[in-house]
Amino acid sequence: MAEHIVESTASNLTNLAQPATQHPYYPLDASIDGYAANEWSVPALLSVFFGACSILFSSTYLIAKRINATLSTGELMTIMWFVLSGAIHVFFEGYYAANYATLGAKQTLIGQMWKEYAFSDSRYLTQNSLVLCMETVTAVCWGPGCLIVAALIMLRNPYRFPAQMVVSMGQLYGDLLYYATSFFDHAVLGIVYYRPEPFYFWFYFVTMNAFWIAIPGCLMYQSAVETARAIAKVQQLDGTKKRE
Repeated sequence: MAEHIVESTASNLTNLAQPATQHPYYPLDASIDGYAANEWSVPALLSVFFGACSILFSSTYLIAKRINATLSTGELMTIMWFVLSGAIHVFFEGYYAANYATLGAKQTLIGQMWKEYAFSDSRYLTQNSLVLCMETVTAVCWGPGCLIVAALIMLRNPYRFPAQMVVSMGQLYGDLLYYATSFFDHAVLGIVYYRPEPFYFWFYFVTMNAFWIAIPGCLMYQSAVETARAIAKVQQLDGTKKRE
């Protein structure tokens, strides 16, 4: 009887010492509730994602040309960027914001895509407050904002550049904060959120997110130049009227 009690106690202590759910994410001791490995393969997930992006690009181009046939190549490219960003912000990041607490167990298409991306940043599976708040703001504010800017460009509305500046600044700020907090935790706290394979860090984490630094930065510069040019013209007209 005594031996049975000792063995039972030892078994319980062993179970308590082990993580509740084993997973392949870094840090390896991170708590991921209900984790279940993806059912889809990586090539299948990436094919669906990039295939959906291609379809979205093509349909956006055709719709934009139908609405306004005089749009320049630069305007069309910018519209396609904002529509893609808006779709990702609203549907992809919105899905995360709505399902962050149970994402580790999800086997939906978007849920599995998030679990694949999380190999480069496990914070998405650990209910990290910074990531949750950032993605929620992005989904609620910058997602619809991107679609509004795309519509303003199609219509050549004069509010295009102020709106483009605000949305691009929000995207740039969020991405810089996202990078900064990850690098801070690595450099100062010694916590690494990505797996050691270079693919996850350099392609998923660095390259995929860098678009939301480089492109918004260029669009902010364009907005500033166009706004300054418009103000200069108004000032010039005011000066001419005063001389008359």
